[in-house]
Amino acid sequence: MAKQDLSSERLRDIVTDIAEEMAAETERGKVADYIPPLARIDPNQFALSVITRDGETISAGDAQTRFSIQSVSKVFTLALGLGRLGDRLWSRVGREPSGDPFNSIVQLEYEKGLPRNPFINAGAIVVTDSILGSFVPKEALGEILRFVRFLASDDDIAIDPDVARSELATGFQNAALANFMRSFGTITSPPEQTLGVYFHHCAIAMTTEQLAASARFLAFDGCLSPGGPRAISARMARQINTLMLTCGHYDGSGEFAFRVGLPGKSGVGGGIMAVVPGQAAISCWSPGLNAVGNSHLASRALERLALRTGWSVFAPR
Repeated sequence: MAKQDLSSERLRDIVTDIAEEMAAETERGKVADYIPPLARIDPNQFALSVITRDGETISAGDAQTRFSIQSVSKVFTLALGLGRLGDRLWSRVGREPSGDPFNSIVQLEYEKGLPRNPFINAGAIVVTDSILGSFVPKEALGEILRFVRFLASDDDIAIDPDVARSELATGFQNAALANFMRSFGTITSPPEQTLGVYFHHCAIAMTTEQLAASARFLAFDGCLSPGGPRAISARMARQINTLMLTCGHYDGSGEFAFRVGLPGKSGVGGGIMAVVPGQAAISCWSPGLNAVGNSHLASRALERLALRTGWSVFAPR
């Protein structure tokens, strides 16, 4: 599925060239302005990090700058939710693309409180509720943060408290989704508790190098490295990759699959995490978003990376 003879020197040149090209772009998208701390982020930032099969990290741009990963965190909570409930999770959330905005309530009403997939907000709230279970919110959040740190092999990952507070203060649409689903029994904990955990895990802040490291388990069939410690089962890793390919970019998922051809998950903080199964884990960040809420420059950069490396899940093995 990918070129096997891509040297680290060639990959470094590709990553550096793409970062230079993105620095010269004049159209950078628009930062998310409905979360005040995100509205203040400088849009002239860009970072790209790739971690190879051999464990080498290749980065360019602002790769040491932390950013709010937002909906990228839904990948990690899905992994935890599947580990906790297994296939029972799918009785509470679907696996189909939505075709609607990530915070839409229209489809949720039509389908009687069952979210279409785990990566739209309603679905991620349900997954968060499944993790909360018998925990108090602080314990559930601690479980999520420990898991992310384990995946990245990095204890220097934390929640941005300003972003979390801002989301709690402004998340009225998400509160509507949670209360609507509670009326159908799709979520079982008090909505304010589930939302508190949800807003906080969306406010996790990471660099592109940390985020790429945390994606390794999806590049290597559930293991942190080829033959390394296992985080989740291979079956679950493949399920998550499938959902990232079909649902990971809201109603821009088909376009991303068409142009990039790799499983990935975006967030309105401007980050995109992607994986090349068996080959590499990737993270790209630029705060400005396109019309469907995905990073404008990160989407373009990943398209160029896939083209120049030959990486695609649709390429012959």
